Amino acid sequence: MNEERSENLIQERSAKAVVALLIVTAAWGSTFVIVQDAVAHLSVTSFLAWRFLLAGAVLGFARPRALKQLGRQGWLKGVVIGLALGGGYLLQTAGLRYTSAAVSGLLTGLAVIFTPFLAWIVFGQRPTRRILVGAVVATCGLAVMSSSGITFGLGATLTLGSAVMFAGQIVGLSRWSSKDKAYGLATVQLLTVAAMNLLLGGFQGLSVPSSSAQWWAIVLTALVATAFAFVIQSWAQAQLSPGRTALVLTMEPVFAALTAWIVGQNIGLPVLVGGVMVVGAMLVVDAIPGSAEAGRARLDAGGIRDERISGIAELNEVVTTG
Repeated sequence: MNEERSENLIQERSAKAVVALLIVTAAWGSTFVIVQDAVAHLSVTSFLAWRFLLAGAVLGFARPRALKQLGRQGWLKGVVIGLALGGGYLLQTAGLRYTSAAVSGLLTGLAVIFTPFLAWIVFGQRPTRRILVGAVVATCGLAVMSSSGITFGLGATLTLGSAVMFAGQIVGLSRWSSKDKAYGLATVQLLTVAAMNLLLGGFQGLSVPSSSAQWWAIVLTALVATAFAFVIQSWAQAQLSPGRTALVLTMEPVFAALTAWIVGQNIGLPVLVGGVMVVGAMLVVDAIPGSAEAGRARLDAGGIRDERISGIAELNEVVTTG
C-alpha cells in the first residue's frame, strides 16, 4: 500500500514537472516574437544589457552568499561561460532583425546538434551514430526550409552562430557546474552578459527604453524567461529523467513557430516540414529512450538541453533549501 502511494506521488510530481517545463518552454518560445519587436526600436546591446542586468541583479540580491562561495576560480569559470552565453544572445538577437521568429527559434535549437561535436573537438568525446544521424536530418530540414524562398542570409547566419555559442556554454557547464556552486555560477553568467552589452553599448550609444512596451519586453524576458524560468526549470529537472526533460524542451522551437503564426507571421509549409525535421533531429539525438546507445548519446552530448537550459540545472537543492 505504501509502495503504491509512493508510486502515485512520484507520478504526480512527474506530471507537475512536465507541465512546469512546458510552461517555461512556451515562455522561451514566445519571447522570440517579443524580442523581435523590441529590437526593432531598441538597439540589440541596449535590450540585452537591461534584460540581463535586471535578471542578474534579481538572482544576486536573492542569494548574495552564493557569489561569495564561488571563489576566484568559480568567478573565472562563470565569466568564461558567460562570454559564450553573451555571444549567443548577441548573435541571436541581432539575427532576429533579419529573419523571422519562427526560423530563429528553429535554428537556435540546433545547439542540440552542435553540442556533441563541440564536445568532441574540445574534450575528445566522440559522437555516436545516433548523433550523426541527427545532424544529417537537421541539415536536410534546413534545406527544406530554404526551398520555400527563405534565404539563409545574414539573419540565419547570425542565428546559426548563436547556436554554436550556446553549444559552447553547454560544454563549459557540463565540465564546471556543480550543486554547491550552480546558483552563483548562473548569476555570474548573467552579470557577464550584462557587462558585455553595457560595454558594447558604451561604444555604440547605450539607449534607455523610451516606451512602456519596450520596458515590458525587458521586464518580461528578464524575470519570466531568464531568472524565474531558471528556478522553475531546476525544480522540474529534479523530478524528471534527463531524456524526458530533453523531450519536453525540444518543444521550444515549436512554440516559437506557433507564436509567430498566431501573431500573423507567414510560416509556410516548407518551414513547417523543415521545422518538424529539425525537431525530429533533436529527438533522435537526445530524447528517444530505450537503448543503451540512447543513454550513451545523452551522456556524450554533455547533457545537451539539460545544461543549456539554464546553467543552473542543479539549482534545485540550493533554491528549495535556501
